[in-house]
Amino acid sequence: MFVFFFLCNLSLEPAAASKNKIKGSQGQFPLTQNVTVVEGGTAILTCRVDQNDNTSLQWSNPAQQTLYFDDKKALRDNRIELVRASWHELSISVSDVSLSDEGQYTCSLFTMPVKTSKAYLTVLGVPEKPQISGFSSPVMEGDLMQLTCKTSGSKPAADIRWFKNDKEIKDVKYLKEEDANRKTFTVSSTLDFRVDRSDDGVAVICRVDHESLNATPQVAMQVLEIHYTPSVKIIPSTPFPQEGQPLILTCESKGKPLPEPVLWTKDGGELPDPDRMVVSGRELNILFLNKTDNGTYRCEATNTIGQSSAEYVLIVHDPNALAGQTGPDHALIGGIVAVVVFVTLCSIFLLGRYLARHKGTYLTNEAKGAEDAPDADTAIINAEGSQVNAEEKKEYFI
Repeated sequence: MFVFFFLCNLSLEPAAASKNKIKGSQGQFPLTQNVTVVEGGTAILTCRVDQNDNTSLQWSNPAQQTLYFDDKKALRDNRIELVRASWHELSISVSDVSLSDEGQYTCSLFTMPVKTSKAYLTVLGVPEKPQISGFSSPVMEGDLMQLTCKTSGSKPAADIRWFKNDKEIKDVKYLKEEDANRKTFTVSSTLDFRVDRSDDGVAVICRVDHESLNATPQVAMQVLEIHYTPSVKIIPSTPFPQEGQPLILTCESKGKPLPEPVLWTKDGGELPDPDRMVVSGRELNILFLNKTDNGTYRCEATNTIGQSSAEYVLIVHDPNALAGQTGPDHALIGGIVAVVVFVTLCSIFLLGRYLARHKGTYLTNEAKGAEDAPDADTAIINAEGSQVNAEEKKEYFI
């Protein structure tokens, strides 16, 4: 109807005016741009003409149905609204966009001949929240686990990535299938790995990335529960058990399910002295150790998965012997000090004796020179003479 009205107006114009309009229209071209919108969002279709001499603009959908002719709405669709209408621009909006709205839209400028410009509307299909399947709790240590993550409704096909303890796992399988509407896709990814006790409580994450999610990926998480046999370790309260003192042996057991209680034995049999060897939970309390307590103590832990044990060899030390064993360094140091003092004293003694002997020899020689001397001067001369003779005798005998 709007096209017919427009053509009728053209037929009523004078021929000269019609020629001028056709001539001026040679520089008139509609300009459009492709539009991408997320499903459920709003698309804005804009058609502009830089030079327009009052020529009408029109938007039509992929089915060639007229949406707007200038500012007049032609299709009864409440989702379609006018944004701006002038001789230089015709912009319309399409709200709550669906996948069926995707296609090529046409802007027409009614010159002679009519000029058109195409704008392709791309609608992105938002992937559904992913789901992880294949996990059944609990899983036994050493079993092979296969987890599958799936999401539907993405357009184009979404990307799935796996993470374990925030570390990405690369070796996975990926499958893409077209949905029944032949527009969107269902994608799935499978993760295979063999579990151990370190996987207990670990969060495995499936992450879906897609351009429609605005850099905010959708995730699904599965926390693993792994059952495993106990691990056992015996921890003594002191590294050097001494006779007469108490001793506590703690059986540290870890497993899932948690083993409870533990079994204590000594040398392959029951504890010999229940009154002095008291079991409390995972602890074995031995009161007032003595040499009869020496032996091998065994702690055994059991859960529904299996059994494990640990052994501790007890050697009760004599407090006196232990003190002697711990003090050899002090005795060695004391011995060295005594030797040094002894050597020093001997050196002083020998030096004093040497000096005393030399002094005695001098006095003896002086006395010998003074026996026959009538006076002191003669005695000194005689003493010196005797020393000279002694030296001469030494030289003579040599």
